[in-house]
Amino acid sequence: MRVFVAIDIDGKTRAALGSLESDIEGLAKEAGVRKGDVKWVRPEAIHLTLKFIGEVEDKSVAEICNIVKNVACSCKGFEIDIESVGYFGGRSATVLWVGTGQGSDELRRLQKDLDGQLAQAGWPMETREFAGHLTLCRIRNSKAGEKLAKISQQYKDFKLGVISADSITVYQSELKPEGPVYTVLGDYKLG
Repeated sequence: MRVFVAIDIDGKTRAALGSLESDIEGLAKEAGVRKGDVKWVRPEAIHLTLKFIGEVEDKSVAEICNIVKNVACSCKGFEIDIESVGYFGGRSATVLWVGTGQGSDELRRLQKDLDGQLAQAGWPMETREFAGHLTLCRIRNSKAGEKLAKISQQYKDFKLGVISADSITVYQSELKPEGPVYTVLGDYKLG
């Protein structure tokens, strides 16, 4: 099964992200971006990923959950500002996201601890530097990516709000034609 670890977000933040997506999608449509060029993430599926583990055997889930539980117990809860729309990719965006502000240092420490403890148990460490973000969409076409990169500049000073990082969740991800389906395998309160 495919497994990842994330911080969940509250309903108010999900609603605000849905509204933001609608606004950006409207601007994208006006700019000539076609519906098939972009895959928007359903607001109810948005989360702040700490570690994508990937395919694991069912018997490994208990070990992963124990590691996540231990990491959660050793970290106090904190708040994270959700702000500033940005993107991954060069001149052409491949992923549009909302980033983190205040609280990012605590978030990086939590992710580094999680990554390190999972690596000790045999799962590979991340090779890229961690950048906390909430994915809004994935872009399938470079022309659409260029347009969305420009649109994102209008939201670089955007402030969405604050989320509480008070637990870490282990999810199973099943890929379906209508989008991924996430099932909670374990949820652990931060110390």
